[in-house]
Amino acid sequence: MGIPIARLRIVLRPRRFPLPDLILSCALVAVGCATIERGDLSTPAPVPAGSCVTIGFMGGLDSWNDASKGARRLALDLRRPAARRYAETLENRRLDVALALVRGSLDADRDGSLSSGERVRARWVIYGQSLGGGSATWLAWRLAEMGVPVELLLLLDSVGHWDGRIPGNVRVVAALYQDDGWLIRGESMPQLAAPNRTELVRVEYDYDQPPGSRISLAGLPWWKLAFRVAHSRMDRDPRVWDRARSLAGAACGDATPGVRTSGPWPPADGFPPGGSAATSSRSRSRSQRPARHRRR
Repeated sequence: MGIPIARLRIVLRPRRFPLPDLILSCALVAVGCATIERGDLSTPAPVPAGSCVTIGFMGGLDSWNDASKGARRLALDLRRPAARRYAETLENRRLDVALALVRGSLDADRDGSLSSGERVRARWVIYGQSLGGGSATWLAWRLAEMGVPVELLLLLDSVGHWDGRIPGNVRVVAALYQDDGWLIRGESMPQLAAPNRTELVRVEYDYDQPPGSRISLAGLPWWKLAFRVAHSRMDRDPRVWDRARSLAGAACGDATPGVRTSGPWPPADGFPPGGSAATSSRSRSRSQRPARHRRR
């Protein structure tokens, strides 16, 4: 079994509250232990020098290989082994597999440690949808501790507990989100531990009016629709995945190692996830958030 999943934060306007860990724990028990393992991955260990490796975390209790989900389809679209581009998806609780993938991909001499050259052997793109956003940010913090740079951290309507602060080893963080849901709204303004090193991209999608409000939700079970219509529409919005594909492609466009400093990132960049200060900007009141300019 993997590392326990982060706490889900939901919205009860105008404030947000954490869903008790017990509820998620019971749900995870219900799906059993049939999750992804290291042997299910197609990325070689180690990867060829100059590779670009993408790790995507699925939302909720979605299976790692559920091709009906945008997060899985994105990885399949990005996967081009002949061009040294590799992409995997994992359940959001399988952080142990993600770390094993990173270490195995970079440790060329297989001595169990990463040299300065091995740390920049590949470019890394990390993304997460819904609960997967917190897992993606958690992994970025772990890579910061290892001294491994991340080209792109992509948060797709992220509701994970750790998504509120971004480490300084991330070159670009992109928050793609909606703010229309009654219970679930994505992270819109993550804090940057090192603003001089990390670029923030924010894109909001509107599901109160067309074209977003016209996206069909046919076939979804009731429990995926209850109080989360906008969140579910975003998963089926082609505009979201086109933007995600474009951002990931740009991050992998120049797959030449050595672009970023290879040394470890100083602890002063911020705090690791799990600390008492690791809270999201969603805990702020709505009056502190940027004004929304929309036609009604």
